[in-house]
Amino acid sequence: MYLPTAAADDEAGPVGPIDAGAGVQSTGVTSSNADPAAVAACSQFATGLDSAASGYEGFADSLDANDPYVHQSNVAGRTTLRQSAAVAMDAANTPGLNPAIADPMRSWSYGAAKLLVKMGIGMTGGSLDDTATQVNTNAEAVQRECAAAGTHA
Repeated sequence: MYLPTAAADDEAGPVGPIDAGAGVQSTGVTSSNADPAAVAACSQFATGLDSAASGYEGFADSLDANDPYVHQSNVAGRTTLRQSAAVAMDAANTPGLNPAIADPMRSWSYGAAKLLVKMGIGMTGGSLDDTATQVNTNAEAVQRECAAAGTHA
């Protein structure tokens, strides 16, 4: 999918189309001394995290459960969370992965599963928000530990 862009600087000249389907880059800068297990696991986790964020976004933007769009985005969001939880758990089980990275990956996976169950039964409000906050906190912990290991998530 290509979307037109707007340029703020009139003297910049025309700007060509941007490929909006290209997605987020899930491979980042890795230091030359990075732990190979961390590189593999963190990259895999980043892919799952990108997918989960994309799938959950439509649901989180509107929580009117009677709205057919919200119902559809709830199904899509739960599906991507389930798949992303599996990806995160696989990443956490990478042989030789430091527990400082693996443990928050597992916690993120459990939290994502908990979140998708709450979405499935139609929970909203504080309980759903608290679980989403826990998932985000675990994602940040993974990202910090991956950075400390010389790679990204």
